[in-house]
This record gives sequence, C-alpha cells and structure tokens, in this order.
Amino acid sequence: MVRLELDQVVMRRMKEDDIEVVKALIKEGCEGTENRLILHILTRPLCLFILAVFSSILRCLVHSFILALAIPVFLLIVFLKITMPRSTGVLGSSRPYWDYVGSSYRGTQDETLQNPYCRISGKTPVTRKPRRRIGPKEKDKETSTEKVTPEREQSAGQVWVADCEGDIIGCIFRDSEKRAGISRICRLVTGSWYRREGLGRLLVQSLEQRERESGAHRVYAHVPYPSKVAEVFFRKLGYQQLGEGADDEEDDEERKLETAERGFLGHPLTKVFYKDL
Repeated sequence: MVRLELDQVVMRRMKEDDIEVVKALIKEGCEGTENRLILHILTRPLCLFILAVFSSILRCLVHSFILALAIPVFLLIVFLKITMPRSTGVLGSSRPYWDYVGSSYRGTQDETLQNPYCRISGKTPVTRKPRRRIGPKEKDKETSTEKVTPEREQSAGQVWVADCEGDIIGCIFRDSEKRAGISRICRLVTGSWYRREGLGRLLVQSLEQRERESGAHRVYAHVPYPSKVAEVFFRKLGYQQLGEGADDEEDDEERKLETAERGFLGHPLTKVFYKDL
C-alpha cells in the first residue's frame, strides 16, 4: 500500500491515450468478481435442483456418479463464462466495458472534477506528462482509428480517471443520461496499491458534486451482487439499497425504472443503491 496525498489527485475525463491503461485497471480491480457471481448462481436452490435433475438423467447414460455430477456443472460454468461478460462488463448496462471505454473518450478532454481536499490543504495538484509507454501496440492504433457513430458516442456515458503525477490510479464510470435528473455510477475501480486511502470516496463524492451542480437529484450505483465490500462502501457514503425503507408513491414509480441486472434463471447479478442529492 502506498501513502496517497488526496489533494494531489486530479480527476479528469479519460483521453484516448488512457484507454489501454483503464482497461488494465478494470481487469485488475474486477479480478475474481465473475467467479464469485458464478458461484453465487450455482448455489441458488433452483439452479441446484436443475443440476440434480440433469445429473440423475446422465447417471443412467454414463454409469458414473462422478461424471454425471461433473458434466452438468462444467457445461453450466462454460455457458456462464461465455454469456456473463456482456451483462457484467459495465454494471447496470448491457454493453461490455471495452465498448464503453473505447467510445467514451470523445468529449471535453480538459474537463475536471473538483477536488475538495485542495481547498482544505490550499495546495494545487501537480500534473505531469504521462510516462511514455514502451512498445506501441497495433491494438492501440485500431482503437484510435475505429469509427464511432454519434449514437454510440451519445450512449457511451463518461469515464473519469484519477491522475496522480501522470499515473492513472483509479476510475469511475458514469452512464449516459436516460432520465432527467438521474445519474448512474456503473463502475468504480481503484488501483490495488491505493485502496483504503480514500480514493474511491473522493471519486464518488466529486462526481456527486458535479451531478448536483448539473441539476441531478438522485444517483444510482450498481455493484456486483456478492460484493460485501462494495455494499459497505456505498452505505458509508449515504446510499440505500433499492427496495429498503418506506417511500412515497412518486418515488416508488421512479425507482421501478431502475432494475438490477439479471442473469441465468433470472438470478440478480447486481445490487442497486441510490442516494438523493
């Protein structure tokens, strides 16, 4: 763990040169999430019942208890591995994260979020030129020359990165505006060396401040279903899980429009949290 000076963090819009770094950061931050989701689905009562039925049928065909038990589980895991990334790449969205990242850098690239720690410390964040990456990849060239349609660009939303002296150490995804006054956080990742330093809180609160100034009155956050860490994190920031507490009819109607992502057999893959600004 590295001691992080939060007042030296610049939160800016992602640029084209940041795409591969952000992808690597997401891959690192989400390592194991997919496996936990698969385990969560496999241990649901309905799923266990279906696997038991198929195992009983195979038991009469393969004459091996171990194979009859392993084959249905193996096939289901392969199926989930193939189909799950499209629904969990960007939580709360059907687009995979690589499409989201690749089409969301085209905006006001010099736009930044306010850092409240700068006002407290009186310091100005130091921004350095990003370090030159050795060995340009053809993949980068393909990303920079790909055709992005206006429709795709409009639906891409925004990616904000936390830049500390030229290094990207975190990012937060804000989904495209689908309802007036409503904002959605569908991915939050911090580098493994900078966790438990307040970076995630800084990203969320700074984005909330920007959305508040833009006229938004509510923020939704989608987190992986089995992630207890993410649940505790958002609760500490004042978020409530969707469906908790007594609300008036108007709020109930509005919240029905925000639903959790669902996967195999309709099992929820995400939990939805909200906060009124």
